[in-house]
Amino acid sequence: MKTAYIKALAAIMIGAGLTGCGDKFLATDIPNGVETEEALNSVQNLGYALNGTYYAFYYYTFAGTESVIFGDLASDLPFWNAKSQHHQSIYQFSPTDTDLIFKDMWDYGYKTADNAARVIEGAEALRPGVTDEDELGELNRCEAEAYALRGYAQLMLTNIFAHQIKVNGSDFSATPGIVVINKPVKPYQPVKRSTVGESYAAIVSDFKKSLECFDAAGYDAGSLFYLSPKAVYGLLARTYLYMENYAEAAQAAQKALDLAGISALTYTPEEYRALYNGGNSNVESMFALAIDNSNNWSANSMGSMWSTYGYSPNPWLQSIMADDDVRRAVWGWTRDSTPDVPIFSSGKFGAFGIGGNPALATNYMVNAPEMFLIKAEAALKQHDLAGAQSALLVVAKRNPAYASESDLPQSEDELMAFLKDERARELFQEGLRLYDLRRWGQPVNVYATQAPEIEWMVKDYNISDAVFPIPADEINAGFGVTQNDGWKKTFPGVK
Repeated sequence: MKTAYIKALAAIMIGAGLTGCGDKFLATDIPNGVETEEALNSVQNLGYALNGTYYAFYYYTFAGTESVIFGDLASDLPFWNAKSQHHQSIYQFSPTDTDLIFKDMWDYGYKTADNAARVIEGAEALRPGVTDEDELGELNRCEAEAYALRGYAQLMLTNIFAHQIKVNGSDFSATPGIVVINKPVKPYQPVKRSTVGESYAAIVSDFKKSLECFDAAGYDAGSLFYLSPKAVYGLLARTYLYMENYAEAAQAAQKALDLAGISALTYTPEEYRALYNGGNSNVESMFALAIDNSNNWSANSMGSMWSTYGYSPNPWLQSIMADDDVRRAVWGWTRDSTPDVPIFSSGKFGAFGIGGNPALATNYMVNAPEMFLIKAEAALKQHDLAGAQSALLVVAKRNPAYASESDLPQSEDELMAFLKDERARELFQEGLRLYDLRRWGQPVNVYATQAPEIEWMVKDYNISDAVFPIPADEINAGFGVTQNDGWKKTFPGVK
C-alpha cells in the first residue's frame, strides 16, 4: 500500500470539530488536522480519531457503497439494463486491475484499518495515565470500536482481494491474503501480504479483543450506528461460517441474537417495508451506517446503484420469490421501467419513511435474519436436521407457504438447496452473495441478459476459483504488495 498516503490520511482524520468516542463522526469538516503522533494525547482526541476511522469505513468507496454492492454485482442475483456503465466489468466478470472500484475499496479499506490501528495504539499508550473511572470506560469503548472496525475492514478486504478461505471443505488458508495491519504503517515502510489463514486469524483476534474491551468498558454507545457487542458477535459468526467453524458460528450468532433481544422477525408486508424507512427504522438490524437526508452519497449511493444506474433483481431471483413473499413489499419499478429495460425502485434502499429518495437510505450491515441463516447452515453441516429446520423457519416464514418445519424439505440435501435459495432471497442487496457462491464451490450461471426472459452469458462458471486483482497502482507503488498470480485466468470474460 502507499504508506506515505496512509500516514497523511491518518493525520487529517484526527482533526478538530468532532466530539467523544464517535458522538458526531458525521461532522466531517476537519480543517485543522494534526499529526497522529501528536494528536492522541487524551481520551477526547482518541474519540476524534475514532470518528475519522468511522468516516473512512462509511465512505462510499468502501462500506457506503462499493465494497457492499461488489458482493452482489459479482454474483448470480442482479440484472444490469445497460443504461449506465457503472461497474459493468464486475457484473460481466471481466475485471481489470485498473478498474477504479478496486483502487477505491483498497484505499479506503486500508485507511480504516490503519486509522483503527492508530486508535488502538493510542489507547494503550494512554491507559497507564488514565485514573478516572468514567474516562477509562470511554477509552475502553473507543478501543473496542477500533478493534471492531479494523476486523470488519480486514474481513471485507480479505474476501475481496484473496481466495475464499474454505470451499466446501477444501482449505485455502495457505494462499496469499492481505497486508494485515497489526500496527500503524510508517511512511515508506515495506510491507508484505500474509496468508489467507493469517488474515482470518487477525480478523478473529480483533473481534475477540473488541469484545474484551467492551466488557472492560461495561457499556456501548447504545446506537445502531456504532459498533456494539451484538454487532461484533454477528461479524464473528459470519467469519466463523466462512472458516467452516460451524459450532463457533452458531454460538456467536445466537449470542448476537440474545444481546439484540431478537427471537422472531417481521412477517407482514407492512412490517417488512417499515424496516426500510431509513435511519434506525430497521428493528432487525444490529449495525447500520449513519446515512440520512443530511449525510449521504447522492449519485454515488447504494440506492442510486439499485435504481438510476440500472441494477435490479434478475429474472431468476424474481422466479424464486413467491408473489406473496413479504420481502416483495420493498420491490417496485419506476415509471420509466419496461419489461426488457427494467429500472428498479431500489428495494431495501427505498427510504420509504423519509421521502422515498433512494440516495437517502442507509446500509444495514449486520442483521438478525443472517444470524438465523448462519445457525441453520451450521446445524445442517453438523447433521442436525431438526435444528436447521427450526432456525431456517424463522426466516422462511417471510413466505406464508412455510408455516411450520413440516413445510420445509425433509432431507439434508434438499434443505441445503433450499437454504442456499433462502440466503439469496433474504440477503439480496446486503453484499454477501459472491462469498456464499465461492464457499459453496458449485458451478453457477452469471451475467444475466435478456429481460424478462433470462439468458446467461456465462454458464456453469466455477466461481470458487475467482480471485480479483490487487489494484495496479498499489503494485506499481513498489512497497512490497504482490499481485494475485494468474488472476486473469480465473475469469471467463465476455464470450
